[in-house]
This record gives sequence, structure tokens and C-alpha cells, in this order.
Amino acid sequence: MSLIGNLYSSSIGRKFIMAITGLVLVGFVFGHLVGNLQIFLPPDHINGYAHFLQGLGPVLWLVRLVLLVCVGLHIWAAIALTAESRAARGAQAYGVKKWLHATWASRAMRWTGVIVFFFILYHLAHFTLGIAGHETFKTQLPEWTMQHDAKELGITLAKQGEVVHDVYSMVFLGFQNPVVSIFYIIATSLLSVHLLHGIESLFQTIGWRNGTWACCLRRAVTGLVILYFLGNLLIPGAILTGLAKPAEGTAAAMLGCTACHAASVPATAVHN
Repeated sequence: MSLIGNLYSSSIGRKFIMAITGLVLVGFVFGHLVGNLQIFLPPDHINGYAHFLQGLGPVLWLVRLVLLVCVGLHIWAAIALTAESRAARGAQAYGVKKWLHATWASRAMRWTGVIVFFFILYHLAHFTLGIAGHETFKTQLPEWTMQHDAKELGITLAKQGEVVHDVYSMVFLGFQNPVVSIFYIIATSLLSVHLLHGIESLFQTIGWRNGTWACCLRRAVTGLVILYFLGNLLIPGAILTGLAKPAEGTAAAMLGCTACHAASVPATAVHN
């Protein structure tokens, strides 16, 4: 049997598929969070970043396709391994059930998967397609004129004077809706539970977890996941409570609630 065939037909192969796809997805969600946290900087930052990603064209869709394949393979491997485990266990229940930290997180993955799946659909509709955000944006996405060059690692993301999508305003106005913010918080909390089990299992599968430092690994993973959750909580939490206010001249400042008009982040930009 070929190597590919072994990966799909054996338990070890399926665990390896879960580990590799999980590693890719973990890298994506943490990178995605870093990009989103730019919402607390002047609009040029996140709008330039979003413009650069949109400008990748076919490359961006290729990345999306790879991520979609990883999600599909990850779900398939999880279902296959669960079914195999149940078949091996048989109909006889365990005499004693010992609930471990990883076991609890693993059992919760069914529900986390469902919620996160719908969250991904909403997230794509809101920020990629622009059909689930503010009523004004369902017919036309807001625009922003770059006030400065946006650069990262020496790469120009967007040039001064360039008109780009105002993702900054889409985020602010989206999270001013309590239903959207609460759903986002619930979804990212369940995703955090998923990561809590998944990252530790990843180390187990590739052989980097042993009895000597298993306890330290669990603490490190738990701390990392808590930081991830707090980072995601900060965005809707600060916007919904009004602690973060949109910059003057943005669509968010013009269309938001009255409290949002007293922007705490000064900007010299003029919205087009």
C-alpha cells in the first residue's frame, strides 16, 4: 500500500493528518488574531493590511483553498478516529470513567466544531463578502483614503492617497451589535477549548510530549490559549462597551451610535 494510502487507512496516519492540518490551522488563527488587533491602531494599519491581502488575488484564493482542505481533512480524521475508537471499545461501557482535562476538551469538540463552523460562515459573509454587516454595507462597502503609506517588514501594503475598503469601520460597526459580539465571544471561547486539546495532542502525535515535561507543556498550552481568548475577547468587548471609539472621518464614526462620534483616536483623514 502506498504512503498516501497508509495515511488515510491507519490510525497513526489519521492522527498524523490531524496533527499536520491542526498545525496549519493553529498558525492561521494566531496570525489572524494579530492582524485583527490592528483595529486598535489608526485606520491606515488594518485597512492597508486588508488591502494587501485582497490584492493577492489568486494567491489569496489558493491560501483559502489550502485552509479549506485542511479543515476538511481535520474534520474527517477526527470523525474517523472517533468511530474507530468506539468500534474498538465495543458496546460494553467502562466500569470507571476518569474525566481528564484533555478528555473534557476532546468531548466538547463536537459542539465547538458546530459553532465554529457557523462562525466561519458568518465571518466570511461579514468581512469577505460584506453581506452580513451593517445595513449600509450590504449594497456598497465603505471606502477609506490612505493618509500614509502602510508598510510591514519593508513591504508596502497600501500607498498614501490610495482608496481602499474601510475594513476598520466594518469591524467597529459590526461589533457594536450586541448579538454579533456575543456570538463572536462564544465562538472564540469554544475555539479556545478546541485549541486547548488540539495543541497538546499535536505535541503528543509528533512525539514531543513525554512524562518529563508533560505538566509544563500543559501549562504552557493553557497560558497560550488563555492569551488567545483574551485577545479575541478584547476586540468586541472594547467596541461594545465603548472603551474603544472609532477614528474621526471613518464610516464607523459617521454611522455609529452617538457615543462613537466623540472619537478618542484623532485622525486627519477625510472619508470618501
